[in-house]
Order: sequence, then structure tokens, then C-alpha cells
Amino acid sequence: MNILDGSPRRLSYEELEASLDAFLSRWDGEQPLWVFGYGSLIWKPELSFDLRQAARVHGYHRRLCLWSRINRGTPDCPGLVAGLDRGGSCAGVVFRVPAGAVRSQFSQLWQREMMTNSYEPRRLECRLGDGSLVSAVAFVVRREAPNYAGRLDERAILDVFSRGSCGRYGTSLDYLVNTICGLRAHGIVDPHFERLAHHAGVDPQTWRTGTAA
Repeated sequence: MNILDGSPRRLSYEELEASLDAFLSRWDGEQPLWVFGYGSLIWKPELSFDLRQAARVHGYHRRLCLWSRINRGTPDCPGLVAGLDRGGSCAGVVFRVPAGAVRSQFSQLWQREMMTNSYEPRRLECRLGDGSLVSAVAFVVRREAPNYAGRLDERAILDVFSRGSCGRYGTSLDYLVNTICGLRAHGIVDPHFERLAHHAGVDPQTWRTGTAA
């Protein structure tokens, strides 16, 4: 795919609310809801939650597989951000949102994650450290989305870092390092992301990263 092709269509406020209404129609309105973070949600959740724990989902993995033409790049020089793609497993962080806060918090969450229609919200089983399971909403990448980059090899990802694409929230390398540091803070090591940082010549402990999603 040509990386300059196919910017995603931004959803309207009405479309976002309709999507959220459809998702919440399967919720009883009384139980808290969990959210699974695997990328920027780990280190910048922007959620009101009463519990946060490390967790793992099976059947999906974290991958830098979405072109970013605003937050981490430009239309002429896109960057990359993570998606939850099919196959394997993924360690991340779950956040429990109290029932009374779900509507307001999820409305903000939908505006953040669903604006470009690059993800599909799904309820996935997440295994906590004590072996128990919780069902959490996770934003799974839509492979038919026009900004889906596919299965890029590490050399192609490193090339994105080296060309210096930068958006309103910084570079893709900032995003990578923030994610690594967020994972480490919860005792999680992502070998793929750690290897990318090493080959990019970056020490996550000393890298001065960007601060936003």
C-alpha cells in the first residue's frame, strides 16, 4: 500500500454517539465496565477509573500498524501508532470505570479512539495477574481501514523512525518509547517494541518523549 493513499474519514459527533449507544445497549447499566489499554491508553488513559491492573488478552497482539497523519505525522510524511491486530497475545493494562461514570467517560473515550473509524470496539476476556478473568472493551484495528499499514517488518518501521515524521503530539519514536515505559511501569516487557527501540539507538529511560496520545 502507498502510505500516502487513503486518509480515514472522520466520524461526526452523531455517528460516534450512535456507535457508543449501540455498544452500551448490551450493558446492564449497573456493573462497572473495564477498558483494555495496549498503547497510549496505558500511559495517558484520560479516564476516571477506580482500579488499574496488568492483564493479558489472547488472540490479538500489539503492532505498529496504523498510519498517523495528524498525531504522529503529516499527510506527506505519516508516522505510525499501535493497533490490536489478530493473532498471538498481548499484555497491557485494564482500567475499571464505575457504572455511574461510564456514559460520560466512554463518550470521551469514543471521541478519542473512534474518531477516524480505524478501530472496532470489542469485549475481550482479559486475564489478570491472579488468574481471574474480566471482560473489557478493547479497540481492535480494522484491517479494511484506509490507514491500516499491514504487517510491516522491523526494517520498514525503523525507516519511519529515521525519516523523522512528526505530528502534533510528537514522533512515532516518542510513541514507541512512551508505550515501552508505560508497560515497564506495570512490570511488562514487550520484546518487539524493546527491540525496535534498541535498533533505533534509543534508551527508553533517558529518551525525552512526547506527552500525548
